[in-house]
Amino acid sequence: MMLISEFARATDLPVDTIRFYIAKGLLKPERSAKGGSNPYQMFRAEDVTAARMIRLQQTLGYSLGEILALNEEYRAGEHSSERTIEVLQSQIARLEERKAALDAALSFLRGKVDWIKTGKPDDAPRLEDYQC
Repeated sequence: MMLISEFARATDLPVDTIRFYIAKGLLKPERSAKGGSNPYQMFRAEDVTAARMIRLQQTLGYSLGEILALNEEYRAGEHSSERTIEVLQSQIARLEERKAALDAALSFLRGKVDWIKTGKPDDAPRLEDYQC
């Protein structure tokens, strides 16, 4: 079990971000008996994984609302291998779409650099020719 400061170091997240995730229901630490009217929040190793998944999902373009819905769905069906596979495959598909868009954007930018390096011989590469 970790206190929030230890959890922040383990996840490389600012404490304010962790508190924000807690307020949004994305993280659900246990409450300690210590701390009186303001009990300590105690984090488990599973919470570190959850925080990393939240960050990954954000990089995939998921909104916090979508992440919350996915996480709640995952928790509800965590004993269902079929549902877990479905959620993970959805994330894989979304990542593959994003990768394709990034690859197209990189191709366009590299083409533009090559065009400039060669003295702009013809028309410039056009973004609409790439599937970004």
